[in-house]
Amino acid sequence: MDLVTAVDPGFMLSGFLVGLLVGQTGVGGGSLMTPLLVLFFGVHPATAVGTDLLYASATKTVGTLVHGLNHTVDWRVVRRLASGSVPATLVTLAAISHFNIGGPGSGRIISLVLGVMLLLTALSLLLRRRFLALVEPAMERITPHQAARLTVATGAVLGVLVTISSVGAGAIGVTALLILYPRVPMAVIVGSDIAHAVPLTLVAGIGHWWLGSVDWPLLTSLLSGSIPGIIAGSYLAAHIPENVLRPILAVTLVLVGSRLVF
Repeated sequence: MDLVTAVDPGFMLSGFLVGLLVGQTGVGGGSLMTPLLVLFFGVHPATAVGTDLLYASATKTVGTLVHGLNHTVDWRVVRRLASGSVPATLVTLAAISHFNIGGPGSGRIISLVLGVMLLLTALSLLLRRRFLALVEPAMERITPHQAARLTVATGAVLGVLVTISSVGAGAIGVTALLILYPRVPMAVIVGSDIAHAVPLTLVAGIGHWWLGSVDWPLLTSLLSGSIPGIIAGSYLAAHIPENVLRPILAVTLVLVGSRLVF
């Protein structure tokens, strides 16, 4: 069966709906797609994570092109993040390769990490403004050199978390960048975070492919729905207030994350 005839309408619809949400909020790709595959479709957590990483790499490449054309990417920040995330991803993949990631025990561990990451993502969406206001006085005293080192460290943490769960590069990454670069415009923060997610998810996705945890027909089905979904969501973004969508997304992540953890 070739990839075209293997396209599944259910997965295509899921890709479209998640893409629609990502296009409107910039968040929700890994946070929703991976748990959707695990809980609703019964896909093994390792396969869901590996497939979603390459799915994210493809979709965020398109987003990076758009932000690049709009000059809303700080490539210096992207390089700093990637210099931490890519090595951390490679080390994490090497560690994963020593375990049976297709077994039931590892599936439970991945589900647990995924659930915790979803809860942290929800908190970053709900409490971002309060948290930023709380840490702002301390962050104002950070020197540019310290900010650079902390950016590399942030990338390393994201590399580990995203490689294991496919979640964290979006909401958590944006929150970290807002703390480290409070004077940078929000559009540039989002664009830089999306651009960094491309090498991170690509390297992690290729690693999972090498480990045998990527389902290519599934990936094809998801992308065939998500690309038009992202385009439609981008057009709707101007008409639906972000302060309406983000709480809904956060509550959804809390429910799904709790289900995976407990």
